[in-house]
Amino acid sequence: MGSLRREPVWWRDETIYQIYPRSYQDCDADGVGDLPGILARLPYIAELGVDCFWLSPIFASPMDDFGYDVADYRSIDPLFGTMDDFDALLNAAHSHGLKLVLDFVPNHTSDRHEWFRESRGSRTNAKRNWYIWKDPAPDGGPPNNWISNFGGSAWEFDERTGQYYYHAFLASQPDLNWRNPEVRSAMFDVLRFWLDKGVDGFRVDVIWHLIKDAEFRDNPPNPEYRPGQPEIEKNLQVHSADQPEIHDLVAQMRDVIEEYDNRLMIGEIYLPLERMVRYYGESGESGVHLPFNFQLLQCQWEPKKIAGLVKEYEAALPEGGWPNWVLSNHDQPRIAARAGARQAGIAAMLLLTLRGTPTLYYGDEIGLAEVDIPPDRIQDPWARQEPDASFNRDKARTPMQWSSKENAGFSGTQPWLPLSQDWRERNVAQLDEQPGSLLRLYKRLLAFRKNEPALRDGAYREIHVGETMFAYERVLDKERLLVLLNFSDDPVAAPPLPDSYRGGTVVFSSEEVDNPPEQDAAAITLRPGAGVIVRGGENRS
Repeated sequence: MGSLRREPVWWRDETIYQIYPRSYQDCDADGVGDLPGILARLPYIAELGVDCFWLSPIFASPMDDFGYDVADYRSIDPLFGTMDDFDALLNAAHSHGLKLVLDFVPNHTSDRHEWFRESRGSRTNAKRNWYIWKDPAPDGGPPNNWISNFGGSAWEFDERTGQYYYHAFLASQPDLNWRNPEVRSAMFDVLRFWLDKGVDGFRVDVIWHLIKDAEFRDNPPNPEYRPGQPEIEKNLQVHSADQPEIHDLVAQMRDVIEEYDNRLMIGEIYLPLERMVRYYGESGESGVHLPFNFQLLQCQWEPKKIAGLVKEYEAALPEGGWPNWVLSNHDQPRIAARAGARQAGIAAMLLLTLRGTPTLYYGDEIGLAEVDIPPDRIQDPWARQEPDASFNRDKARTPMQWSSKENAGFSGTQPWLPLSQDWRERNVAQLDEQPGSLLRLYKRLLAFRKNEPALRDGAYREIHVGETMFAYERVLDKERLLVLLNFSDDPVAAPPLPDSYRGGTVVFSSEEVDNPPEQDAAAITLRPGAGVIVRGGENRS
């Protein structure tokens, strides 16, 4: 599946690395990561072998939702540093051959943004219609039944003006009214401000939320809701998100990005596959370049399920749509927590050998899993607002573990979130010296991917799916690479190989530290949780 020929654009060949700035490196000893810290770690990022890094929000913010509540889109929050620090980081990244992508949060602002201060000043204020204000329902309650993603009503009553404003997340995160052309113009100018500085693109937060139902109708109940799930799941988000008009807005945003050469636009979109792929736009020309594909975040970790979703995703891609894959992010449990430490190696191989652009989350390369957060150290506002939902995003946001020194080399003081219990062993310095470590596997895989056009550009073809084994090939012209992944806790012999691999050799193994010896592909037995890549033999027709 997939086209073999396409126009060269950097983001189709390269690997994206997500950094949560609060948790990467603290240089001013306040327990929170900062931009000088990321600058200090640029040599590591480059050595790891990724090509682009994306920063979660760094704009001025009260930090009610850790930067996803923006008070000023054109300034850096002092917690992270200064605009000079940002400029230094951007310039250094480019000098290292790295791209830098920012997190753009357009759905809502902080309630302390100057726009909202003006908007709530009076019903006649010039910026009143920049946000979503509605009269109370006949009984005096909220205008409809929409629920905040963090629990409770999505409507907050404003005593001064006698109306409710809408907030899809915290009450301190009022939603902008993207039906208002003035809002669009102002926010598009924000994009241009950072593009003029030279940033290489944006990851657009909750892009499917930007347009709401014009009639503000109630959302219907969700028949599959079960107690214990987050409250947002009680209703189907039919009217509060993913409205048909969103695609015209995304096309306008894409037009702004296209004013600049070779810039990337990623969309955060948690939707069923058939709705998510619509965000590519017509022939991939009018939507986001990459609507984030979160299928692996929500899939059972077993071969048939994974192979099925890969097949479904490949089939759903529109003409001109380029695939992408994500294993972990700042909102979801890490892959090592979901699949287990023994599967982290084949998870890396899956991410970096499927067709499309891979996004790697910081810390996954050292196998960070779910970190215990004591109740008195919970920071996540969602977990605080819905403690009975057993959902805490802090567990995926803990500090990067650099060494066995105090606080894992992250900070000179207690970090804002706890470290993993095994931080003295699970850190970059230790794992970089250990033959067969996950970190060294990631480095080898990233280097191997750079040197193999078939992995970057080749078509995807499923070869074998069983209870324990998943095998697929990547094909570009006469070049063939077969990926074999053992999902079981036992050794498994490879299935019979296609004729095109007769005389082929193993050219990459998760079990090897350095360049593996060339093994005969006909006699492969994979160890538990291991993977190999086989190069096609003489018969490559």
